[in-house]
Amino acid sequence: MTRTKVELCGIDTSKLPLLKHEEMKELFIRLQAGEESVKDELVMCNLRLVLSLVQRFAYRGEQADDLFQVGCIGLIKSIENFDLKHNVRFSTYAVPMIIGEIKRHLRDHHSVRVSRSLRDIAYKAMKAKEQYINEHLQEPTLDDLSKILEIPVEDILLSLDAIQDPVSLQEPIFSDGGDAIYMMDQLCDNDVSEDQWVTYFTVKESFQNLDARQKKILTKRIYYGATQTEIAMDLGLSQAQISRLEKSALSTIQSHLNPK
Repeated sequence: MTRTKVELCGIDTSKLPLLKHEEMKELFIRLQAGEESVKDELVMCNLRLVLSLVQRFAYRGEQADDLFQVGCIGLIKSIENFDLKHNVRFSTYAVPMIIGEIKRHLRDHHSVRVSRSLRDIAYKAMKAKEQYINEHLQEPTLDDLSKILEIPVEDILLSLDAIQDPVSLQEPIFSDGGDAIYMMDQLCDNDVSEDQWVTYFTVKESFQNLDARQKKILTKRIYYGATQTEIAMDLGLSQAQISRLEKSALSTIQSHLNPK
C-alpha cells in the first residue's frame, strides 16, 4: 500500500509506523503494566488517526496545524484512559475523544471560520430535511439525507454541527421513528459516558460491514419493530431466510464488539 506524504506540525506522515491490532494491544499491556516509555510509541503510531479526523473538518494551512495539535491532546488523553477491559479496538475508543477535544477547541475559538464545503453541505442537508418533511410528514433519518444528497452520513453530521447555530443545534436533526436525536447531544455531550461512546461507535463501525440486505433487515427490526414475517413479505423472501440473515448480521456485529 502506497503511503501518501503529508506534512503537518513538521511530521512526515508517510514515515509514521503502522501497527496491527495485536501489536497495538501488546503496547497497551506494557503501558498498563507501568512501562511509561511505550506511550510515545503509541502516540506516533496513532497520529494518522488524528490526521484523518482533522481532514474531515476540511480546514487548511495554519488552522489544520492547530487542529492537529488539539487532536493530539485528545489522542494522549485517550491513550492514558484506554482500558483493555473495554474489549474494543483503540481507534474505536479514541475517535469520540479526539473529536470532542477538537470541538471544544472550536467552541472556545469562535474566530475560526467554518469552511465553505461544510457550510454548503449543512445548507443542503437542512433544505433536504425541510423538503422531506413536507413530502413525507415525518423527520428524515440520517440515511435518508445521505441517500438524497449522495453525501456520507459522517460528513452530514460534521457539517450540521460545524455551522454552530444555537437554534438548529437545539432542534432535532433527525429521528428514526422514536425519540429525536440531537446533533450536539450526540457529538459533544460531556454527560455521555465513555462506555456509551465506545458502544455507539463500535456498533456503527460494525454495521458498515453488513451487506445492504442485512442493513435493511436490522433497520426494520430495530427501528420500526417489524416482524420477520412482515420483512419477508416486503423483500420477497421466506421467514426462515429472514431469520438466517438476521442471525448472521447480529453475529457479525457481535464479533466486532468482542474482537479476539
